[in-house]
Amino acid sequence: MPGSEEHSRESDIRIRALQEQDLPAADQVMRVAFGTFLGMPEPRNFMGDAEYVRSRWRASPRSAFAAELDGELVGSNFATRWGSVGFFGPLTVRPDFWDRGVGKRLLEPIMACFAEWKITHAGLFTFAHSAKHVGLYQHFGFWPRFLTAIMAKPVKASPRTTAPGKTAALSWTTFSSSQAKQRQEQLRACRALTDQLYEGLDVCGEIEALAAQSLGDTVLLWDGDRLAGLAACHCGPGSEAGSGHCYLKFAAAAAGPRAAATFVQLLLACEALAAQRGLSSLVGGANLGRPEAYRLMREQGFATTMQGVAMQRPNEAGYNRAGVYLIDDWR
Repeated sequence: MPGSEEHSRESDIRIRALQEQDLPAADQVMRVAFGTFLGMPEPRNFMGDAEYVRSRWRASPRSAFAAELDGELVGSNFATRWGSVGFFGPLTVRPDFWDRGVGKRLLEPIMACFAEWKITHAGLFTFAHSAKHVGLYQHFGFWPRFLTAIMAKPVKASPRTTAPGKTAALSWTTFSSSQAKQRQEQLRACRALTDQLYEGLDVCGEIEALAAQSLGDTVLLWDGDRLAGLAACHCGPGSEAGSGHCYLKFAAAAAGPRAAATFVQLLLACEALAAQRGLSSLVGGANLGRPEAYRLMREQGFATTMQGVAMQRPNEAGYNRAGVYLIDDWR
């Protein structure tokens, strides 16, 4: 029967925990899969010297999964927990195994992670133009909502570190410069800030992973002794940013009447960090469900370099709503 041998081999695919020795193969599959989908002439060069696979595995080995056939890794997927919020990716499958159900198999343990973690809002970033990708994720209860713009701006050599207007200038520090005894107090302040934006949202694991792996730093914006904003920044090669870039994986201003002005000052502080490190561009994701944050990023010189769509489960806004001054993109 035509196709019976292929079907038999697909049934032999094993989903298991991703191990450290798998990381070079998983990294190669990720680059080739995305590079092939995007039509790059040399798919292996996707992302240059930026890293997703190794850093995400090191941050949470128990929530990283591999698809294996006959001892060869053919795909991987990663779940990330931000308190009550979860997202996954990159989900990648070797191109010769596309359209054979491997992606669906790699989503099953992710859903189990979300259930174990009692996630109340889950999401992902995918290609807005790909009906195949959107359809796969809809099968698991995710629904497309707003576009997410990946935006970038050139870093000025000496950016302003305060925003214009009537608000007093805020000061900023970095998590890495804090003494060990201060860090737990700072993490509590970060948790309190994000909890105001969405109940249970907590990116302290992201902040600690940045510090532990030396992938960048976290900007802490202060209004006196009150935390007014935070930004987890990947910087340079080996991080999720890559050479020359400062990538704002997560950034948020505290809720309140001064949130807009605080958000601008947070962007300026991140640009100052990037300038200090000799980086040439500042990159961040703007979900268009947060229209005020998107508008302010444009006013500060950010321009869209690519865009995708955020898919969410359940089909509700979460923190992607008007009045929230926040940067992320769930890639």
